[in-house]
Amino acid sequence: MLRDRVIICIGSAWDYDPTSKHQIMKVLARENRILWINYHGSRCPSINRVDLRDSYSALQKVARGIRRVSPSIVQLTPMVIPGAISAPLQWLHQRLLIAQIRRALRIVNPDQSRPVQVWSFAPDVPYLVDAFDEECFIYYCVDEFTEFEGYSADRIRNAERHMLDRADVVITSSESLYETKRVTRPDTLLVRHGVDHDHFASAWRNPKPLPSDLATIPRPIFGYFGLVHHWVDLELLEEIAKLRPLYSFVMIGDCKVDVSRVAKLSNVFLLGRRAYEDLPAYCSAFEGAMMLFTRTSMTRNVNPIKMYEYLAAGLPIISTPLPEAERLTRGITIAETAQDFVTACDKLLAEQEHANPEAISEIVAHETWEAKVEHLSNIIMDHTNPPRRTTSKPKSEVGPWSVPTREPTRTTNILS
Repeated sequence: MLRDRVIICIGSAWDYDPTSKHQIMKVLARENRILWINYHGSRCPSINRVDLRDSYSALQKVARGIRRVSPSIVQLTPMVIPGAISAPLQWLHQRLLIAQIRRALRIVNPDQSRPVQVWSFAPDVPYLVDAFDEECFIYYCVDEFTEFEGYSADRIRNAERHMLDRADVVITSSESLYETKRVTRPDTLLVRHGVDHDHFASAWRNPKPLPSDLATIPRPIFGYFGLVHHWVDLELLEEIAKLRPLYSFVMIGDCKVDVSRVAKLSNVFLLGRRAYEDLPAYCSAFEGAMMLFTRTSMTRNVNPIKMYEYLAAGLPIISTPLPEAERLTRGITIAETAQDFVTACDKLLAEQEHANPEAISEIVAHETWEAKVEHLSNIIMDHTNPPRRTTSKPKSEVGPWSVPTREPTRTTNILS
């Protein structure tokens, strides 16, 4: 396990739903200090209610400065220029980001006694390589960002090409991403996601009381948790719900797209976000779990954390075709059409008395985040022993390791 490092993590919002980067950094934080950067410079916001609200929220976080979220994790929301395209704006954006991270780093690592590493989950920050005298720069690719709404595909593709050239280590989380990135970077590595197994296995080991918002929902219940965004096939959900009006379909998570077509259906229940800590209780009430991904080039590259969490909870899964789901031979049924989907639901119910949640959970019992981080640590140390850099920048006068304490809020899980 990596120890006594300062790890700069270029990630998404810390205070939102736990993703792979959150889980990895929480494990690393046991033996290291984490400087989490709430990076929001990749996507160019539009003038709409959602983006304006998110921009206002980001500005509020910028104004708060660096904040502690645990004894060994602090977060910084830097002032950036989202989606900067022109050369002058890009130059300003880059200088702003580097300066703010350097200032925070002097607080986190005041005597510069700990080696620094950078783990970037963003694809478009190649200019950060060598900016912090780091011993290792890791590009950790968990999505095909060129396919995301609001992203400039050409700009992201060009920036990522430089990331692949400059990073010391390139890690991908799915077979599809691995095959794509290794064309440019042959030594790309594949490390699939892990799972907080004990947390989700409590769904069948020590079931909690039925959540009150499920008390009036008729059984059987087929459930989903995660962000409801453009990658969720709501048209398919509508067809499924109409084919089985006596089955209930529960969706847990924020809705970022128009859901009116399913909200009007009497057997579809949109519950909104629920706390991450409460998800096992919901899983206990589900007969089966759903993965309703659209079939696009973006979803072909995903490796959903929820897949591992459903399985850990002992839930059989019905999924639309997805390479990372298709590779598993147990616990998952692939459904090409709405009729295939409801037929799979029928089969799960028919076989329910013989269901063995412990056997399903065992499929991912050894895929814990701790095991993944141990593997990642070995990879990283192979690239830092001996250290690849032999020079260091002049040390500066800095203040003590002291930032305001604030406990994070935890809510439902989303895509990887």
